[in-house]
Amino acid sequence: MKKSILKTLSVLMVLVTLFSTYSVFAFAQAENYSLIVTDTIPANTGVDVSDALQQLIDDNPNRTIYFPDGEYLLSKPLKTPADPKKSVSLRLADYAVIKAIGDWTYGEALIQLGGKDPYNTTRVNGSNYALEGGIIDGSNMANGISINSGRETAVRNCSIKNTVVGLHIMYGANSGSSDSDIFGVNIIGTGNTDSVGMLVEGFDNTITNSRIGNVFIGVHVKSGGNMLRNIHPLYTSDYTDFLNSCGFLLECGDNWLDYCYSDQFGIGFRITGNHRVTLHDCFCYWYSPNGGTHTAIKADQQFEAAVTNFRAGFQKETDENKMLSVGKIGGTGTITNLSVASDRVKDHSYKAYVTDNTFIERVFGFLLLLFSFIK
Repeated sequence: MKKSILKTLSVLMVLVTLFSTYSVFAFAQAENYSLIVTDTIPANTGVDVSDALQQLIDDNPNRTIYFPDGEYLLSKPLKTPADPKKSVSLRLADYAVIKAIGDWTYGEALIQLGGKDPYNTTRVNGSNYALEGGIIDGSNMANGISINSGRETAVRNCSIKNTVVGLHIMYGANSGSSDSDIFGVNIIGTGNTDSVGMLVEGFDNTITNSRIGNVFIGVHVKSGGNMLRNIHPLYTSDYTDFLNSCGFLLECGDNWLDYCYSDQFGIGFRITGNHRVTLHDCFCYWYSPNGGTHTAIKADQQFEAAVTNFRAGFQKETDENKMLSVGKIGGTGTITNLSVASDRVKDHSYKAYVTDNTFIERVFGFLLLLFSFIK
């Protein structure tokens, strides 16, 4: 009996050893799929590694390039290829920092995804490259990340700090469509009036779960077909030109915003033309009465937006609170299920567009709007 038990235990020990050895081997094999930067380029050297990193990218097509924790200094942009046969993905450890140094040309990003060898396809393996993780530090002079070309480009779970423009999605390779997927990208700007969190010029992108601070414009959208969800820009600057600061600046129609939250900007949501945009479950809030006039939604032309479940949190002490400001009378825009303390708003012309109001209330709102233009 004793020998049988010992024999069984011995077999179990052998099996455990074999399993452990296999696991270590499998892990080592998985690690080999990534190219580790510090095997050839040390971190934390205090010297410019731009050329060395660019060479590493160019020499290793279709590889995942991994940046361990540490600081990597750049005096010029890193450009990844858009050509699927040459593309790479960049993976940064949580505390890996890519930082701008020296004289930086205005308008250029530290990391330019698809910045060389432009290409337009989703059919070829290698078209779905990405940047994930880490910290991109513009040192208050560089942009953070740009998507220059390609399709299916993804940026995920990274922190962009001290940048003029945090994330720039350029006019896309597919007749303007860039088809990018942005998730969990948090941005801190320079605090200056030229500081923008996200600039979107390419069409058909999905942007979700982002926090943006210390910028003049939170998200500037110049294209259509975009879905923005759970984006929260926060104004923390010195109130220079505050009335023109804006959480979401929309210069094109056919955009959908879902639970987007403008915090303390002069204007929460600004629509520059007769654009049909959708704002659902969106929110404007001002934690301070500073700045003079606070405007939740501004339409530079006629109001054409479809707004549902909108909430505006105004302060009593503000000089003037505006629920809606329009540049021209008319438009087919609607506001449904609005939540706002009407006693904190002096101009009630917005009621002309609130579908929950009675006919008389809407007519009253329209007359107020008409009078404001005559005056």
